[in-house]
Amino acid sequence: MKDVDLSQHWCRIINTMTEGLILVDPKGSILMVNRSFEQLTGYSSEEVIGRPCKLIGCDACESLQTGDARGWCKLFHPGQEDLRHRCTIIRKDGSLLPALKNASVLKDELGNVLGAVETITDLSEIDRLDQKVEVLVRQLGDCGYLGIVGASPAIRKVFQLIEKAAYSDSPIIIFGESGTGKELVAEAIHERGLRKSGPFVKLNCAALNASLLESELFGHIRGAFTGAYRHREGRFEAANGGDIFLDEIGDIPESVQVKLLRVLESKQVERVGDHRPILVNVRIISATNKKIDELISLKQFREDLFFRINVIPIHLPALRERKEDITLLVQYFIQRLRRATGKPISGLTSNAMQQFMDYSWPGNIRELKSALEYAFVIAESGQIDSEHLPMQIQNRTTAVDLVSSSLTSADSPEKTAVMEALIKARGNKSEAARILGVNRVTIWNRMKKYGIDVKKTLQT
Repeated sequence: MKDVDLSQHWCRIINTMTEGLILVDPKGSILMVNRSFEQLTGYSSEEVIGRPCKLIGCDACESLQTGDARGWCKLFHPGQEDLRHRCTIIRKDGSLLPALKNASVLKDELGNVLGAVETITDLSEIDRLDQKVEVLVRQLGDCGYLGIVGASPAIRKVFQLIEKAAYSDSPIIIFGESGTGKELVAEAIHERGLRKSGPFVKLNCAALNASLLESELFGHIRGAFTGAYRHREGRFEAANGGDIFLDEIGDIPESVQVKLLRVLESKQVERVGDHRPILVNVRIISATNKKIDELISLKQFREDLFFRINVIPIHLPALRERKEDITLLVQYFIQRLRRATGKPISGLTSNAMQQFMDYSWPGNIRELKSALEYAFVIAESGQIDSEHLPMQIQNRTTAVDLVSSSLTSADSPEKTAVMEALIKARGNKSEAARILGVNRVTIWNRMKKYGIDVKKTLQT
């Protein structure tokens, strides 16, 4: 085909591209865009031609501000002719588009800069599939009801609730001690629900301070605060069309509770540093190991927010309340550990199993799994015996007696669990946190909440 024929069909050729294409002059003004650019960004060609390319808010663009007309962008800096970045673009409606941007400088025969051409590849589907793969990989090899192991009457009631709650679009809150499997239940609700084809986004609310939590939940734009070098999509935006799981919701600071309530009422979010509302269609699944009614009475949790999230409550039983499932759980974890380590370990001796049944499991299923992982390190083959178990299980009677002597009938199970873990860990808070399956800050908070003195506890 002759050159003249190619020029005649140029517009048709670039409009068949699936990638967005943008042509800019050396000063950064947009000269032309293709149809895919319009579809990806929401801007029409008439709206962008002649305007600065910064209009799309790419957070990977690097302005040099050197005063040189050619130096407004790093792409036009001497020695730099091509750039390839994974970035985030702000669409016309304010939503964020994860993208891969390729840019190249255009020059004439004499080496004079004529402008630059950029292509934009949509990565949103890849990001969504990455999230689904994470969930599916976790479920591979699982057994039981969608990865939840158990057959006791207590856990079967939970299975029935999951089935009913999954087909509702109302907010769900999961109550249960640390290590009881609240996240697994949330994943099961998503996989059985009407939103299973959408994303499932998770966030532990106890792991972040107020400002970071707000940024994680609602997102931020570049320059919103020190260190905000890129636009960031919030978890609510990422969960649009699906479910968001807010773990440890009882630890959300009051300032963030107010903004979360506003999102639940308006179905809109505003990124930190921006005032454009963004519509989101998300079902909230929350979880907590705290008694929210007590937090409300202490003015630490908003009652109106609790009414919003407490539409369908699901209470998970502690492992000590469904001990008939311990045998199934032991078999399940031993099979997984045997595959992972290659060790020929067949199970537990009757003595070790009796100790498992007698133990109170303050850390619930997470602690049981950790105990078996420890035993697999100590034992070489055959069956796991008492000598292969962690000391807190071997010394169960002593620890329980010590705790019982320092408690009254009015003490809560949470306080009991913390004191028992501290005694087993000989006062080491990090070890106590590991036993209970929580972080060290949580141990400090619960000690403060119940007025627990480590020295007095160990001297009891």
